[in-house]
Amino acid sequence: MTLSITDLKGIGEKTGSYYKKLGLFDTRDLIRYYPRDYDKMPELRGIADAAPGEDLAVYARVLTMPSVIRAKNYTILNAEIADASGRIRIRFYNMPYLKKVLKPGTWRVFRAVPRKKGESLVLDQPRLYDREEYVLLENTLRPVYPLSAHLTAKGLQKAIAQALQAEELPEYLPEDLRDGFPSYEEAIRTMHFPASMEALEKARDRLVFDEFFLFLLNIRRLKRENEEEKNTHPMIPVADCRRLLEALPYRLTKAQLKVFRECEEDCLSDHIMCRLIQGDVGSGKTILAVLMLLMAAANGYQGALMAPTEVLALQHFESIKALTEQYRLPFVPVLLTGSVPAAAKKASRKALLSGEANLAIGTHAVIQESVQFKDLALVITDEQHRFGVRQREKLSEKGTLPHTVVMSATPIPRTLALILYVDLHISVIDELPKNRLPIKNAVIPAAKRTTALQFLVKRIREGLQAYVICPMIAPSENSVDPELCEENALMNVEDYSSYLKRVLPETIRIATLHGRMKPAEKNRIMQEFSEGKTDVLVSTTVVEVGVNVPNAAVMLIENAERYGLAALHQLRGRVGRGSAQSHCIFIAGNEKKETLERLNILAGSNNGFEIAEKDLALRGPGEFFGIRQSGEMPFVLADIYQDAGLLKQADLAAGKLMAEDPELKMPEHALLNSMLGSFAKHGAYSL
Repeated sequence: MTLSITDLKGIGEKTGSYYKKLGLFDTRDLIRYYPRDYDKMPELRGIADAAPGEDLAVYARVLTMPSVIRAKNYTILNAEIADASGRIRIRFYNMPYLKKVLKPGTWRVFRAVPRKKGESLVLDQPRLYDREEYVLLENTLRPVYPLSAHLTAKGLQKAIAQALQAEELPEYLPEDLRDGFPSYEEAIRTMHFPASMEALEKARDRLVFDEFFLFLLNIRRLKRENEEEKNTHPMIPVADCRRLLEALPYRLTKAQLKVFRECEEDCLSDHIMCRLIQGDVGSGKTILAVLMLLMAAANGYQGALMAPTEVLALQHFESIKALTEQYRLPFVPVLLTGSVPAAAKKASRKALLSGEANLAIGTHAVIQESVQFKDLALVITDEQHRFGVRQREKLSEKGTLPHTVVMSATPIPRTLALILYVDLHISVIDELPKNRLPIKNAVIPAAKRTTALQFLVKRIREGLQAYVICPMIAPSENSVDPELCEENALMNVEDYSSYLKRVLPETIRIATLHGRMKPAEKNRIMQEFSEGKTDVLVSTTVVEVGVNVPNAAVMLIENAERYGLAALHQLRGRVGRGSAQSHCIFIAGNEKKETLERLNILAGSNNGFEIAEKDLALRGPGEFFGIRQSGEMPFVLADIYQDAGLLKQADLAAGKLMAEDPELKMPEHALLNSMLGSFAKHGAYSL
């Protein structure tokens, strides 16, 4: 039975509000709020066993009175600890109060990953435990959850334990598909309370398979439905498209013209168009979208263009408005985003319903129930991987079976694209415009960060702008001040912004951007950067899909080893859009041979599809939490690169089941059908 979050013991209205901020409203949400990582507690060992990069827990005593060094914006507390096998230095950042706790002679368990400092090792930010407390934790797996202020891991686990008692988790997979997998209930329980790494790996495999399987069943259903439908919006070739092609100050590439012809042929045929346009960053997908929307408008129909962010939607709107005025195109566009004033939205909705407006450009606001069209014939979604299947469906439902084009700059290997986009015909723009300067790339260690920043300053003084990408938003136990150039240290947006304000000239304007900000604030920051009011934007990967800033010519990515190659290539695509030579600098958090080999693939190629194929070959099944891409599909646990084997297994299973029971009407598939309906309505998060 599903209970509200406030029905659980120990959670009142106030605490419940903190859970709701994380999207946790009931017990169903709680049990699917999976840990983002697991902390394997190592056995106690001696200091003599310390090795760089290997998790270490030692029971030792404090030898010396801790000293505190005060720098510009931070403090470093140093002390030395020892056991019977040796001694080692410990170091804490911005924790001067520990001087009162770590008095000479104090015995504690110190746990950290040793780092090399000159010829010796040091334990940075070690966690402290009493011996009796730690002995109970040895060799256990402790889940690590994404938390917000006012919530603790202990409190969350108590809530999840109650949720598991309340919720029924019946098995819904057909028996022949469960071979080798734990039951659904066992998999869910193990994700939160793992008995061993082996059990955890099996549980994750089961849930990843489920995500892929339900996604692919839905996709196959869509494909079957679309194949049965006839073209209700027949079109004819129009002179407007030819005139625009001749008037543009540049010529389309052969690849662009080929894809346009494929889309045009679909619209002229007797079936509805369902097509994916895959093209590298800068390959010219947007002008193809304009041409297709122009074809619909010139045939007397309406079109819709949906983007994943307000900034990108506004960019499309202003670009199409400018083209409309310059070339006298028959567009009457309206903008629909969350920040558009209520009166303007009302007027836009009225214009779309009457047919006065023939083009809607916007974000999720386009698919709200209040938005109705007179005769919607074409739907285009930009960076479509940001939208769930159901969101694409909802937009399509705004018209009588409109043609659908989805565009993506995410370079997915063809073998996987054929599985993930089985409902779509795939067109690839495999050529870049000849006037684009190739981005120059460099892979450097953290020790050369200062040199990279000097180069960044040089380009800014030339009138250009720069992005700096960090993997974390706020400090964690692995955070170290960037000025120290420590190996394996994680960079975060908050500390890095402060660091740049210290070390860069005062005249350089620095802004910060990350996913925890409110949408209006993110839009403002991106808009100001776009308008040249900011020189350096320090951000997480939220800039991966964003406004086009031709003046941005430097991309510096910290801890580059923590991203998949395809994700890094996407980030790199934020620069190289103007006439100036652009540079991308990948800073490796460590100098391991395999790290440098991976990153040097990027340094040697600007071809996203080539990089994606190499990424797939390099990755395969790896660590339990391997390097993830950033958001190419709406999956919670699954990663199409790391879990490519399970994706192929789920594809075969979905195909076999659909062949046997296309409508899922057999009694043994009743629960599966119910789960599939829930998945279609809510997306992957409803698993």
